[in-house]
Amino acid sequence: MRPFEYTRPENLEVASQALTDGATPIAGGTNLIDLMKLQIMTPEHVVDLTRLPGLSDIDGTPDGGMRIGALVSNSVLAGDPTVRKAYPVLARALLAGASGQIRNKATTGGNLLQRTRCPYFYDTAMPCNKREPNSGCSAQGGIARMCAILGTSPECIAAHPSDMAVAMRALDAQVEIRQTSGETRTLPVGDLYLLPGDNPAKEYALEPGEVITAVILPAPVSGARQTYRKVRDRASYAFALVSVAAVVKMDGDTIESAQLAFGGIGAKPWRDTEVEDVLAGEAPSDELFAKAADVLLRDAWTEESNAFKAPLAKRTLISALRDATGLSGETHFDMGDAA
Repeated sequence: MRPFEYTRPENLEVASQALTDGATPIAGGTNLIDLMKLQIMTPEHVVDLTRLPGLSDIDGTPDGGMRIGALVSNSVLAGDPTVRKAYPVLARALLAGASGQIRNKATTGGNLLQRTRCPYFYDTAMPCNKREPNSGCSAQGGIARMCAILGTSPECIAAHPSDMAVAMRALDAQVEIRQTSGETRTLPVGDLYLLPGDNPAKEYALEPGEVITAVILPAPVSGARQTYRKVRDRASYAFALVSVAAVVKMDGDTIESAQLAFGGIGAKPWRDTEVEDVLAGEAPSDELFAKAADVLLRDAWTEESNAFKAPLAKRTLISALRDATGLSGETHFDMGDAA
């Protein structure tokens, strides 16, 4: 690890100024420290955000939703009684995402901004446009097992690794951002992420000096069933090959609405409203779910080593929708009932 300057500001104004001047933020450090050890990221100035006031709270909102401070740890968020009862898909995603030790340190804001686990991003001996612009993409024609099949470009096929962000996207979360002016802006969590295009190194829609201060969840969809299904190489604490977050509301024997987001297959936490439109107003069936999966994967671009993700995503979506609509005969999981 290279030497760096370290500061711990006591307020957002000082933190924002340091970030405007090119400093790198750190909170839990569960991703950044590893990247610094490997010299993938070599910041000259690291700004510790953990003492900033007002960013560690979970509060209700006037419309029945929830405001989650950016410094709330993944463990606290997953264990919050309201999250477990009203947003079980989020609790399940968090619990599937990492070990207890990592969840104790990882923060809500940091989780959203974690960087890809593409093996070539981590291998400084290999070209990577995300790490070093215009150097090339080694994953194309290489080992792309963990890479994306949706939203990629000729410059980059890296997948975003967050489980939490997938659930947040299915829940229509908004990201609250403090601007350098001191004003606050919000944007849908999906708009926080930029597709690689011809500039994979630009990953987030944040301007220099801006700080994520909270994530805002709308009121839960009344009567909706929520589920999170994750397929990975080992039973615990591995990144998703494919994941599905589903929030489905039934109207008798038909699907009134579906909110679906996907992990492991997209260059960012993926959502496609056309898939949801296929389901709305229809009676649940494996044939309907397969049709929705075909819409999801219509523009999939695969390498030889990640082509398995397309049929795997189809099977996983069908399985998740069977649970969320009651077609499987299984009761949807309610974290409020868990021991």
